[in-house]
Amino acid sequence: MACVVIFGSLRAFTNGEAEMEISASTTRELLNKLAARHPALAETIAAGVSLAIDGEVFKEAWFTPIGPKSEVVVMPLMVGG
Repeated sequence: MACVVIFGSLRAFTNGEAEMEISASTTRELLNKLAARHPALAETIAAGVSLAIDGEVFKEAWFTPIGPKSEVVVMPLMVGG
């Protein structure tokens, strides 16, 4: 299972839960499971979030593979250049 870390400002949508394990093979599957587990976070996920998978930041990376031992940090969507 991947270790999912919720970035500080998003913890308001997870009742303060900062870290959890979720079994998923792609980022889309992980985000769907995260939204099901924390419905208050679903709207934010639908609007877009950034993910750091094992230290590499992705935006809109729906089908990026996740390893069973990966660390995935869920952050507000990063915009700008």
